[in-house]
Amino acid sequence: MTVGAGQRLAGRAWMPKRAWATTLTGRPVRLRGESAVPGVVLAAWGALVFNVLAFGLRPTLVPIPQLLGQLMTQGSLVLAFVLALVANPRGVVRPNVVLVLLTLLGFVAVLVSIHNDFILGSAYRAFRYLGFVAVLWLLTPWWGRRDMVLLRCHLRCYWVVLGSVFLGAVFAPGTAFAFEGRLAGVIWPIAPTQVAHYAGVVFGVSAILWLSRVASGRHTLVALGVTGVALVATHTRTAAMATVLALVVAAASLFLGHVRVRRVSAWGAVLTLAAATLFASSLTTWALRGQSAGELSQLTGRTEVWTAALAMPRTRMTELFGTGMSDQSYNGLPIDSNWVATYVEQGWLGIFVQACVLALLLLTAAVRPRGPQRATALFLLVYCIAASVTETGLGTTSPYLLDLVVAATLLATGGTKDAR
Repeated sequence: MTVGAGQRLAGRAWMPKRAWATTLTGRPVRLRGESAVPGVVLAAWGALVFNVLAFGLRPTLVPIPQLLGQLMTQGSLVLAFVLALVANPRGVVRPNVVLVLLTLLGFVAVLVSIHNDFILGSAYRAFRYLGFVAVLWLLTPWWGRRDMVLLRCHLRCYWVVLGSVFLGAVFAPGTAFAFEGRLAGVIWPIAPTQVAHYAGVVFGVSAILWLSRVASGRHTLVALGVTGVALVATHTRTAAMATVLALVVAAASLFLGHVRVRRVSAWGAVLTLAAATLFASSLTTWALRGQSAGELSQLTGRTEVWTAALAMPRTRMTELFGTGMSDQSYNGLPIDSNWVATYVEQGWLGIFVQACVLALLLLTAAVRPRGPQRATALFLLVYCIAASVTETGLGTTSPYLLDLVVAATLLATGGTKDAR
């Protein structure tokens, strides 16, 4: 047997294709040598995803009072903590540098927030962040498993969110596309940028799993078609560019060991060149979204907010530790940059900790053996880094932080089968 053939057989034996194909559709399966996704772990992860599903003031099919919506999303963190304790009743935790850094950031945020002018709101957000990290600690026994159980939970939850978006678009297309013709959630108020984020992550992860011969072609084709339509319909440039960039990096990590990746890369380059030539006008129109060149250069007004936020007078302490957690806005306008928002709220310490987390995960990925886990983790890492320029979330409770944690679970080693 040649070396290349042995690698291909090893890759196929790594995880049954049929098992993962059914997983992508959301149905429970039992993998060879591993248990099915524990229902209580899936429920705990689902509560975490619902907790970061920000409740926006957008029209919905059934009107939801703002107070009720916020109570539902933020109250789900308590449910997630209880479910995590049920799944891990002895409170077994695995040492993890990433979570240590996130915990440190949370404790510093609490200390700073109690000196904020808006002490109640700021301290509440800081304690909520610590509670979020506590749930992640309780789920560490499921980190590093060969069946990627937390990634599977993550995908299922994102599919549920996307399913609600498409269901709303079917029953109320006018409302779903009311915001500048961009697809949004109307069963639960989800902004187009958030819809694009969920679609981009599922699109990229599905593609990587297929390239790794973990997912079947039929189910992957459906996943790529559905999420690709969602990405285009949201008209979100950040998610589209982050998805493409992350896919290129993740596929490059598989390039030498997978013939399928080399073939797809060659065809992809040819098709991209052809599309750029034939549909250049349509692609430009989609990217501009009716904006002028000046608006595009200012990133839809973001750079003006960034300049004002960075120019705000600060003491030496606020430069180092920030002003405390807030709604990540400046004078009522969203900051829309993870690094600017982190500097405002958590100072240079917050930027340093987040940069350390990203650097640590990238270095860990560099030394991990080639395979689906490393490639998927690289996709999530690069996606978060690219999106962090014009999106917030790496330093607070958000879907981006969950994506980052999933990448960390894929790079961890020595996962246990059961926390009990």
